[in-house]
Order: sequence, then structure tokens, then C-alpha cells
Amino acid sequence: MSQISKESIEKVLAATDIVDLIGAYVPLKRAGPQFKANCPFHHEKTPSFSVNPARQTFKCFGCGKGGDAVSFVMEYENLPFVEAVRKLASRANIPLEAEVFDPLADQSRKQRGRLLDLHREAAAFLHERLLDDSAAQHARDYLKGRGFGREMAASWTVGWMPDHPQAFLDWARAKKFSGRDLVDSGLAALRNADHASSGLFVRFRDRLMFPIRNELGDVIAFSGRQLRADPNSGKYINSPETMIFRKSNVLFALDRAKKPILREKAALLCEGQIDVIACHELGIEHAIAPLGTAFTQQHAHLLRRYTGSVLLCYDADRAGIAASERAFRELVAEGLSVRVVEMPDGDDPDTYLKAHGVAAFRELLGRAREFFDFKLGRAKANGAFESAAERRTIAGECVGLLAAMSDAVARDHQINVVATHLQTSGAALRGALAKALQKPSREPAAARQAESDNAPAVEPTPVHRIVAFLCHLALSSAPAQHFLAGQFETLHEANRWLDGIPLLERILSAAPDPASHAAVNVFIGGLPEADRLALGGEGVMLGGLPMEGIQAAEHALAMLSATVLQRRDARVKADLKQPGLNRERLVGLLEEAKEISALLRGIGQRSEFDDELPAATYKPKPPPGRKWEERKK
Repeated sequence: MSQISKESIEKVLAATDIVDLIGAYVPLKRAGPQFKANCPFHHEKTPSFSVNPARQTFKCFGCGKGGDAVSFVMEYENLPFVEAVRKLASRANIPLEAEVFDPLADQSRKQRGRLLDLHREAAAFLHERLLDDSAAQHARDYLKGRGFGREMAASWTVGWMPDHPQAFLDWARAKKFSGRDLVDSGLAALRNADHASSGLFVRFRDRLMFPIRNELGDVIAFSGRQLRADPNSGKYINSPETMIFRKSNVLFALDRAKKPILREKAALLCEGQIDVIACHELGIEHAIAPLGTAFTQQHAHLLRRYTGSVLLCYDADRAGIAASERAFRELVAEGLSVRVVEMPDGDDPDTYLKAHGVAAFRELLGRAREFFDFKLGRAKANGAFESAAERRTIAGECVGLLAAMSDAVARDHQINVVATHLQTSGAALRGALAKALQKPSREPAAARQAESDNAPAVEPTPVHRIVAFLCHLALSSAPAQHFLAGQFETLHEANRWLDGIPLLERILSAAPDPASHAAVNVFIGGLPEADRLALGGEGVMLGGLPMEGIQAAEHALAMLSATVLQRRDARVKADLKQPGLNRERLVGLLEEAKEISALLRGIGQRSEFDDELPAATYKPKPPPGRKWEERKK
């Protein structure tokens, strides 16, 4: 149940421009009165995602997703409704008013806020230790040896965790953070997980601390770089997963790189944080990296929101090449194109930039090769084409990688590239690929996609076209809404014959202010999904009718009444043909037929498929005392 009042939600939506909001996530292009883009929620080459600034809504005509600013943030950030509203409220600097208290939701919100506060303040504390603590001299020397100074440390809030944990624990206690807060954050853990009184140990000790931020720039975790060799500990260790940190959903520096990625029309994917920082410090700002873990399907899905192209810039050693292939599989499964930056042996972006400078590195990026050109060119240079057996092995590897591609056109082109390198026929590769695609995929991304494809779709609520037009009138014209609210008897009778009347009644009962897009969007957002889908089109047009005002409502209501009469007439005539009718039933049907015939003559017997009726043929009058506003009471 929502904790935020309806009035607050309306204020948030009124203060949010949906074009500015969505434009911060995906590149929008003006198309007449609207804006268009490739949909961020499914792979497509032709834009079918539309943003309507007049209505403050979005709609994808490919995958069907649509709604207002809150709906977009919920879908894009994978957030519940309340958190999405809070995010928009913070963006618009709108205070929120509570409406209904939900203890569980309130506890979760407070815990999340507490963890964000702890990480933010811990980052500042550790940064101060790096800059000012005499015991951190070796950490400063390490940064200096890598070519970084205080400016970089300040820009990225790099810190140092003291070797002696008591300093950090004393700071946390002074800041009123509890042991439970530290454990929940992953910065500390219980010495004995089964005994809360066993005391705490700090997870990071004598490490250079790099804050990990989400897409909005909030610190949500840390990555600690080893400063003294320790065979019992990794070079880098990251915070464990917590309520606010899922490493498979986070890319280092994406909060900084979002706009540069849109500008460059590509993301530069590196292996580590130092590589990314080195790139950014020298103006190559579209660089990002996973967090010391394999690149995942979630990472690829996240990147697809910003670009359709990725440059892989991994180390040139065996591990780096294997990591490139794993990343390729996930990226192409999401429809992204992949090129590989060929790093000289022994170099990574950081060392190359230090040795050769930014201009030389940009030249490397400009010479990035298509993935299969890179893979097969390297294999040939290493002598892997010298026997038929080796060629068959490489061909099998390539078929497996081709099978991962979701873009059939791009895959067909790459088949030709592979065939040329291997000096084989494209037909043979296509045959092998067809067999590979028929096998049940064990790839996590493919399994998830299949599960998504087989998920039952929610069908829109059936709504007759005239009723749909009345719904749109009630949401777009205050006079029409007020007029229709007085037509209880007419609509009540129509409910037996036409689909969608309950949805229209719900609109009239709630009476959202048509002059406020925020009020209308809040109302629509609270409807069941099937009802939202029924209202999700770009509007319903009836030929010859004006699109707003009482006149349009009168025309449409006349059409609705005529259609109801025609359906009643058809039903009565069908009933009269039934054998064995008793006298009482027969007389009743004849009287009803006579009444319907007279009414039809009065409106000219217009067809239910006619586009319009003369305004003078039907003038419904509001029956006193029967408006929805009064029925609600």
C-alpha cells in the first residue's frame, strides 16, 4: 500500500518534464509534436518508442510498455512504485506527504536510507584518512607511482581504510552507526555469525578504497585495492551484496559515463577501476568496467539503455581474451554490436596511456576491429590455422558465438566474415549454426529470454470503440466529464450490451482533473494493468466528431444509444424466433420490439458502425440526483 498521498504524487508529476527525464536515460529525437527513440526495454533497430510532451506519457508500440514518468522510472530502474516516486520527488525537490503507514515498507525505506547515509559518510571519512593520516603515506605513494595525485583522489573520493580496524569502528560509533548497520552494509561482519555478541571485524584493512556508485551517483559499496602483497587475500575485494548493492547490476563509473556514452555512441568496456579512472582523467569519459566479476546479462541489459555499440578494451593476455569472449556472448544476446580494441601485449589502458599518451590511445580506439576479425586474426597470427583439426575447433567456437547473437541480420554478416577467414563456405557455417540453434540453450541469458518470451501476457480490458472514445473524452475535457457524470441511466443500460462501461464509470467516479496531466496520470497509474493497457493507445477517433467538449460527448452518447438499441433489437428478433414461447413471454417481446422500433425511427436507424450522428437527434438530460459524485457518497 502506498505511503505517499495522491496530492504529493500529482505534485511530483506536475514538476517532472517527461522529455527531460527520459532524455537523461536515452537519446530522444523530435518527430513532429512528439519525441522518438529506440525502446530501452527491448531490442529494436527502428524507433517505436514515443514520448508525448503534451500528455506527459511514453509508449512503445513494439513491446507495449507505456505510462507516465513514474512508470518509466519503475521499469527502467526496476524500482517499486513508492521508491520511483521518491526518486522523482528528490529530483524535483518536492517534499512528500505520507498517506497510509505501512510498517514493512517504512522499515525497508529507513534501512535503505540508513545504508546510503553510512556509505556516503564512510566514503568521506576514508577519503580524509587517505589525504591526512600519516599512516596512509604508502597509499599516497602508491597513487603517485600510478601517476595520480590529490586531484584524482578528490574527484573520485578515493580513500584509505586504516590497518587497525578500531579507528574505523570508533568513527562509526561516534557517528551513531550501530554494529547492525555496519554488518548490513558489508563493511564489517560478525566474528561468529551465530553469536551477535562475538564482536565485529572490518572487512577491508589497509586498502585503497574506491567508492562504487549507482547510476544516480549514490555510494552503494566499496572496492578495496591491496597495498601490501598478501597471498591470502585478493588484489581487489568488493563489498558483499547488500540491500542496496547487486554487483551484477552495477558498472563502475556508469554514473559519470552515461552522457559521454550517448555522445560517443559507444561504451568503452575495461577490466578494472584503475583503467577506467585513467581514461576519465585524460578525457576518455565513456569508459566503464564491471566490478571484478564476469560481465553478466544484467550488465548488457543495463548498457543497452544507453548505446547499441560496445568497445571491449581488455588485457591482451589469455585471461583477457577469454573475458572478452564471455562479454561478447552477453552483449550480442542483447543486440549490441561489439568491437575489440587490440592492446599491445603486457599493456592495459592505464599503462598504455601513461606510456604513449591520450592521442595514441584514441588511435587504438579508432582501429578497433569487429569481434570475429579480432578473434580469427589473432588465431591465425598464433598459428592456429595450420591444420584441419585446428580449423574445425575454431569453426566450432565461432558457431557457438554466432549462436549467441540475437540480431539475425548482424549474425548473417558475421557468418560471411568467419567464412572468409576460415576459407570455408557460408552455407556450411549456416548449416552448423542451424543445428546449434536447435539445441536447448544452457546459456543463462538464453534461458531467461525464453522464460520471458513464454510468460503469459496481460490482455487489455475489452472496450467498445465508442466507450473508449468516451473514456478519452472524460480524461481530456472537464465539461465532457461533468456532462457524462450525469448520464447514469444511459450508461447503466449500455453496460449490458457494450464492453468497457465499468472502466468509464471508474473514470467518472474518480473524476481526475483533465486540466492536470499529473492528476490524470496518477489516476491511470492506479488502475489494474489490463485497464491501463486499454487506455494506453494514442487516443480513439470517431470520424466527424470533435475531440473535446460537451458537443463531442453528446454525439458519442447518441451513437452509443443507437448501438445499444440495435443490439437490443437484434436480440428481441432472435428471441421471437425461438419455438415454444408462452403467451406472456411473446406479448412482452412484441411490446419491447414495438418500443425499440419507435426509438430507432426517432434516431434515423443509424448503424452502430456509422461514424457520426446529427447532434439534434439525441439530447440526453442529466437525471437529478443520480451523478457519480453523489453515488460515491
